[in-house]
Amino acid sequence: MNIQDIRISGSELFSQSDVVNNSSLKFPIRLIFIKTNFLEKELKQNLSLKNVSVSRQIFPFGLEVHLNTRIPVAYGERMLDDKKILGFIDKDGIFIDKKNADKKKLKKLTIEVFGWKEKFKNTLSEILVAHENYKFEIVKITFSPNGFLTLEEKNLKTILLGFNSNLINYQLQIIDNLKNEFKKNNFSEEIDNIDLTDPNKPKIKVFKP
Repeated sequence: MNIQDIRISGSELFSQSDVVNNSSLKFPIRLIFIKTNFLEKELKQNLSLKNVSVSRQIFPFGLEVHLNTRIPVAYGERMLDDKKILGFIDKDGIFIDKKNADKKKLKKLTIEVFGWKEKFKNTLSEILVAHENYKFEIVKITFSPNGFLTLEEKNLKTILLGFNSNLINYQLQIIDNLKNEFKKNNFSEEIDNIDLTDPNKPKIKVFKP
């Protein structure tokens, strides 16, 4: 088979050439020799896809490739070989390269993520899911080069969370509680930052006139 025997469904974003350029496929090749499972993994990884299904077809002859793209929920930025890469983040905390993002699925995004790395994706997902479920409004999520996590919330301003990803759910609950308490008590001080690196001992720093 050749490149023209590839049929793509599920997304208009990618072409036959994208499938070939982001996989180890070399043409011409006998259809029976194509390792569909391996090809699925390659495309999912290289094109930042949520899911990929590849099947061999005898009639019509060729390779059927079904692509399921990710839905961006935040702007994203990562460093690769000292080069800044711009893109988006989905709810699973996965980075989507700008060229691989489905523009039709772009809604109004209000969150920015800086310093994305693969190892932060689970923590990031916890934050993005909590943002949907809780009352706080996160506008920025930053991982420093050494992994220190900082959030910026619309009213609570800078929130220091630190290095321990195991604490993230507890910390997010505290942020939600603080937001509710401040609102209920009409807290009027202007907050500089909130330190939740030790969530059992929250520290709130306010601006002094």
